[in-house]
Amino acid sequence: MARIAARLVAAASALGILAGTGFAWSAKTDFDHGFTRTDAIGADAPRSLGGDLNILLIGLDTRKDQNGNDLPKPILDQLHAGDGEEGGYNANSLILLHIPADMRKVVAFSIPRDDYVPVSGIPGYDHAKIKEAYGLKKAAAQAKLIAAGEKDQVTLEREGREAGRASIVSTVRNLVGVPIDRFAEISLAGFYDLATALGGVDVCLNHAVDDSYYSGATFPAGPQHLDGSEALAFVRQRHGLENGDLDRTHRQQAFLTSVAKSLQDSGTLTDIGKLSQLMDVAHRDVVLSDDWNLLDFARDLGTAGAMSVEFRTLPVLRYDTIDGQDVNIVDAVAIKKEVRAAFGVEQPQPASVRLPAGIVDVYNASHVAGRAAKLSSALAGRGYQQGTVANGTYADGSTTTITYGPGAEADATQLADLLGEFTATASSDVPAGHVKIVLGSDFSMPAEFDSTAAGIASPPSRSAPPTPDAGKPVTTTIGNTVPCVN
Repeated sequence: MARIAARLVAAASALGILAGTGFAWSAKTDFDHGFTRTDAIGADAPRSLGGDLNILLIGLDTRKDQNGNDLPKPILDQLHAGDGEEGGYNANSLILLHIPADMRKVVAFSIPRDDYVPVSGIPGYDHAKIKEAYGLKKAAAQAKLIAAGEKDQVTLEREGREAGRASIVSTVRNLVGVPIDRFAEISLAGFYDLATALGGVDVCLNHAVDDSYYSGATFPAGPQHLDGSEALAFVRQRHGLENGDLDRTHRQQAFLTSVAKSLQDSGTLTDIGKLSQLMDVAHRDVVLSDDWNLLDFARDLGTAGAMSVEFRTLPVLRYDTIDGQDVNIVDAVAIKKEVRAAFGVEQPQPASVRLPAGIVDVYNASHVAGRAAKLSSALAGRGYQQGTVANGTYADGSTTTITYGPGAEADATQLADLLGEFTATASSDVPAGHVKIVLGSDFSMPAEFDSTAAGIASPPSRSAPPTPDAGKPVTTTIGNTVPCVN
């Protein structure tokens, strides 16, 4: 989340400043060791090369503390977020931050929380909203522990959250196609505590808003100063915004700049008393990956000066409704290409070109008419033999699958890579030499197949929805003027 990034960058910068003053080394060490740590990334996970650093920042929408207890009512009242039974454990804010080795320009991608993506290791789910990868896995892990006889609430909460963190890291990594090197998590209460410790922040709105029923955001247009409670409402609002969650990602990006500017203007970075208060709150509310040494991070940032930052939001093809839930349909292949290009990561080279030999049958199990025919035609243009094109049956399910019969494994694997996010599996129900593709509601035509994919008609359940607008990239400098947003 943008606000976490600001605090981590600011805290690290502060440590770099204090390293040249009389601030004791032991105090700095205590700061680095005072965080709750997590092994969410995993020791065997891929890492960035050449000194680059990718950091996943999440904001956890929970009304519980680290031990699973409900937050005190006075705090819940300030959060304007309901009671301890609401919110679940959704990662409602996600930002992937890329810091290159030369530190010339930081790139930050906001990930819309309702992006419908593949998930793994969660019983009963092969796809879900990306925000749910944390909470669904946490619940599954706790259920397994309970079945094994575990009864301690604190153990269940902590083990469950660890599983949730690992799940959200792997889900994001699979979506964007780049390594994740560091991880940070903060909850609603943590954000409120930190924003309050900073004395609030300045924001600017293009239009007046009144979302008193949901987020509690009721603000006039123009520049204004928000306290901790108001700041939380500002970044949580999505109702009443022209582009919903996509506009909310822009608020998070603006907030990052605002917090960094507030830290600089207030003198927090050079005031040991103010900084100690901020550090105490961070220790209580922020979770960091266990291999993140903030002292080293501070030294590196200290050599960079005023870094340019480019904010982006991952693109959304269209809105849809799946199993009664509003979701964002995304092009996973296009997302990987965009992120890798923005991060300066070399695109993977395609495997040796081979001519398709099998027959491809395509079945439409979604509610978008003509989708199977469109894909079959696109594949024929790439040399695949057209087979059956028909509507799916109840037995085919409602999610996208790729299965193959004897002798068609190479074609099926190539197709899975071509479509970007699926795994081909053998099936005794598929004839020899055939590949069967079932297109579910989660399927999006890769942009390279069809330039009009973003214009696919939306389902009847939504009449003329607005075209998703992720906004243009915004380039600024940490601590610069606060931009106005919707």
